[in-house]
Amino acid sequence: MAEISKATLRRYPVYLKALRKLSQNGVKKIKSTELSEYVDIKATTIRHDFSLIGQLGKQGYGYDIEELISIFAQALGEDYDEEMILIGVGRLGKAILNYNNWNHVAGEIVCAFDLKPEVRNQDSQVNVPVYHISQLKEKFPKGCEIAILCIPSGAQEIVDELHELGVKGIVNFTREHFVLPEGMIKSDVDVVSTIEELLFEVNSMNK
Repeated sequence: MAEISKATLRRYPVYLKALRKLSQNGVKKIKSTELSEYVDIKATTIRHDFSLIGQLGKQGYGYDIEELISIFAQALGEDYDEEMILIGVGRLGKAILNYNNWNHVAGEIVCAFDLKPEVRNQDSQVNVPVYHISQLKEKFPKGCEIAILCIPSGAQEIVDELHELGVKGIVNFTREHFVLPEGMIKSDVDVVSTIEELLFEVNSMNK
């Protein structure tokens, strides 16, 4: 498989989500121009992205949707039934739990950890069990490799413990600096920085 850029990798989940929805609606084949309208990505970009993981489809014939879904899973080595955990069930963490609907793209959050689990479990909006952070090792789901971090402090200690438990990927919503142990990767989600970047681009357009 050819080397794939980060920009392309970000689009693959978008394609997969659309393809799974189309499959559930009974659609068997789709052309790049049709998928383009569905995901709002140029057809030329779609064809290029798909070409990086193999010869998929024929001109004028389109893509076999089930084949595409299978190839995505094989080529990217992704487990789209991944069990994930959430660390920190404050306002942001609770909002993420309420959105726990990744069925077309990933897996699901199966449990969470917090300093006040008794309070979080009383919240009717929290639909997964919440354990005390001290029970992380005891309650950690076997084989889990993804953790979502929403804690205000103490990130380094938690990340080190997650590494020992076999977690390989961190979705980082904290603004705290921490060092990743070898063999781990993280994806930072910084809403403030994203807004700042957008404001810069908008202001540049206005000049």
